[in-house]
Amino acid sequence: MANPLYDRLFDAHTGKVTPFLHLQDGRVITHHEFLSTGAQIANAAFKIGLKPGDRVAVQVQKSPEALALYAACARAGLVFLPLNTAYTTDELSYFIENSGASLVVCDGKSEAALTPVAGNFNARIETMNADGSGSLMEQAKAMPVDFDTIDRDGDDLAALLYTSGTTGRSKGAMLTQNNLLSNAEALAKEWRFSSDDVLLHALPIFHTHGLFVATNVTLVAGGSLIFMPKFDLDEIIARMPEATSMMGVPTFYTRLLGDDRFTKELAAHIRLFVSGSAPLLAETHIQFEERTGHRILERYGMTETNMNTSNPFDGERRAGTVGFPLPGVEIKITNPDSGETLPDGEVGQIEVRGPNVFKGYWRMPEKTADELRENGFFITGDLGKIDEDGYVHIVGRNKDLIISGGYNIYPKEIELILDEQPGILESAVIGVPHPDFGETVIGVVVAENGHSPDLEGMMEAVRRSLARFKHPRRLVVLDELPRNTMGKVQKNILRDQYREMFVSEGT
Repeated sequence: MANPLYDRLFDAHTGKVTPFLHLQDGRVITHHEFLSTGAQIANAAFKIGLKPGDRVAVQVQKSPEALALYAACARAGLVFLPLNTAYTTDELSYFIENSGASLVVCDGKSEAALTPVAGNFNARIETMNADGSGSLMEQAKAMPVDFDTIDRDGDDLAALLYTSGTTGRSKGAMLTQNNLLSNAEALAKEWRFSSDDVLLHALPIFHTHGLFVATNVTLVAGGSLIFMPKFDLDEIIARMPEATSMMGVPTFYTRLLGDDRFTKELAAHIRLFVSGSAPLLAETHIQFEERTGHRILERYGMTETNMNTSNPFDGERRAGTVGFPLPGVEIKITNPDSGETLPDGEVGQIEVRGPNVFKGYWRMPEKTADELRENGFFITGDLGKIDEDGYVHIVGRNKDLIISGGYNIYPKEIELILDEQPGILESAVIGVPHPDFGETVIGVVVAENGHSPDLEGMMEAVRRSLARFKHPRRLVVLDELPRNTMGKVQKNILRDQYREMFVSEGT
């Protein structure tokens, strides 16, 4: 046996002293140094009692050590579970319990709050800070730089990523070694990545985009990363001449366009700009091409499938579309009620099948059966069409999922908090277009008779319970919510009513 994911992404670079990570402080970490750190972490994990198949829940700041932890998990056969750094302790409690994580790795500042949570679910807790310090790295530094890679099969679980739905709790998408590897190889080939590429990496690594697209594609090609802790406009502009490629969410590109320093000359060294995680406005496409001569490449993916489609590297990159299915990936548009395939040009639900499609939802067989057909097609919940030229268009979602700045938000979670507030009869949370974040959150509330809602008090309750990216940008008070004849709230009417609220706003 072997370990397909580790062998292809990491082991192929063993001994290389070529740069892998270019850091903001000027340091350069070679492939060899990076893999040595990963081996030390793998040794430390085994010494504290972890075994192949165990889940490792990780909520830490972006750092070379955090990325090395991902490599260590792949090498040791551990299941990597990255978690948004904005999640609150209450939110983390669910992920730790549901995943059955054996190890929780957190920032030192979170240790006191998370220690009792981890203890409740028999998980060990270790720390890892942005500067590379922390209890896990202290143990790792004393370990050998060699580790006998654990044999894994391509169908073995490599990662567990929690995805939002419109109701109920988050679902853990089970991603196998083959899911991750097949997608990285397909994207590297389609986007012409090579060992000469230097990717400007300002994305978070707890998300599919930053970890399984940007990082894995660079690794499989043998390239390097300008590894930035977060999006910093000044730093992006300063480092752009050193890069050959950049991946980002629409926010990155709107902010670049808002700065006069971002010129055609500055972008001249870049061969490819990729955007994803949220729709890119047609206006942004036009402005970007006029400013730089580059046409941004949009693609389409999701947590459960990695990437499904891409606009072509060579050929027309059509604004408003997400291009064609990737090699080996099948896309069909079906009738949501009957499941029958619809002709090209008709709008229906998007279904996808291929080596990129996940194994199912962790400990949720009913949800898996609902969304993953026996023939292998996954019902994405997105509505779309395929035009006469074969381009895939995303036209909406048959779920009420909100995507803001690339992060998934499900309304029910926010509505439950708003509904609990004094004097509130009911609420509805919607997503509306926003020029910077793709979408942003609006909370619509109805007061009980005789009550005047304390909007600031309601926002404070949301702040205490939920990550910042889930906070409503605005709360609106209505006398009643629009409903159909069956009594269901018609969120489409609310979205139409408030869709222009932030169209001209920048951030």
